[in-house]
Amino acid sequence: MTGTTGKRQKIAILSVSAGAGHVRAAQALQAAAEKWYPHLETVHVDLMALVPKLFKTIYADTYIKVVERHPAFWGYLYDKTDRDKVDSALSRLRSAIERLNTRKLKRVLAEIAPDHVICTHFLPAQLLARQIRKGEFKQPVWVQVTDFDVHALWIHEGLSGYFAAHDEVAWRMVERGIPAAGVRVTGIPIMPAFGEKQDRAACAAELGLDPDRKTLLMMSGGTGVGSIHLLAERLLKLEGDFQIVAMAGKNERLLADLRAMARQYPGRLFPLGFTRVIERAMTVSDLAITKPGGLTTSECLAMGLPMIVVSPIPGQEERNADFLLENGAAMKACDAGALAWRVAMLLQEPERLARMGKKALGLGRPDAARQVLEIVQGGL
Repeated sequence: MTGTTGKRQKIAILSVSAGAGHVRAAQALQAAAEKWYPHLETVHVDLMALVPKLFKTIYADTYIKVVERHPAFWGYLYDKTDRDKVDSALSRLRSAIERLNTRKLKRVLAEIAPDHVICTHFLPAQLLARQIRKGEFKQPVWVQVTDFDVHALWIHEGLSGYFAAHDEVAWRMVERGIPAAGVRVTGIPIMPAFGEKQDRAACAAELGLDPDRKTLLMMSGGTGVGSIHLLAERLLKLEGDFQIVAMAGKNERLLADLRAMARQYPGRLFPLGFTRVIERAMTVSDLAITKPGGLTTSECLAMGLPMIVVSPIPGQEERNADFLLENGAAMKACDAGALAWRVAMLLQEPERLARMGKKALGLGRPDAARQVLEIVQGGL
């Protein structure tokens, strides 16, 4: 269904700002609607904007601190909650606390009055599944899983359908009790720009890069391997004619450190702060060095950009890394020395790097957001 006329439909997209990926997936769905479906009205709601400050601090901010500072503990929690029975005392307590702190959601959805709801995080899906069971919410609710994995917290009865990143994830959803007809393999929604052809020379000119040199795109360091400026410094000591684009995001201190280092390596290190056009940097890059978040890896796959993954968070990012490694689109570096060795090897074996790029492109689903919206509209 790609028509642009007819009833103006409204879709509420619910995310949770615990990490950036769930929000980015929601934003990608909004962007796809604006680009291809002008008859759709989308409203993005971050559930953390509706909860008390203390709950947000515990639920979202503490999550980020735990995964950064105590990744092994996060891995334990991830596995434990995946194994917990739905009716366990811990699960009932957690659900009660979440319901008490998210009561505004019911009022907000009543005000929006959507035809459909899409959840890019398990918490709103869980809350709405309970309302559906009680007969308090009547509209269809869809769930977009944002990793190459599925966790028990995502699985709920009574929802209209699930969108999976890959065939294996869909299979495992069915194994966990979701009806096969309710699971669709779409990929993970990413911005439309990642599916559009970009000109390497033009992108290189924007960033001050040489389009003919091998380019490494560094998007993450993490505590398990080392901070990004230390990793960049290690790679710059390698032999070879290559340049590095190092992403600092909104971290001003990191950006300052990278700029100081760039003065020591003129023409080789190019720091980049927060940008909304990361696809331009990916276009001119030959290899990405990154944490394996679901959204970031989906963007790389859509661009045919092979990866070396570093510092995966135990749990979902480890599963993402496994998926990439098993399918030949990435390698994994356990420390700075391993990273340097893999980069040096791939620079010396361009054919191998090219094969990884083809594998990545074959796994990419740049049209995921559009497919999700097609299916949701078909359910109206």
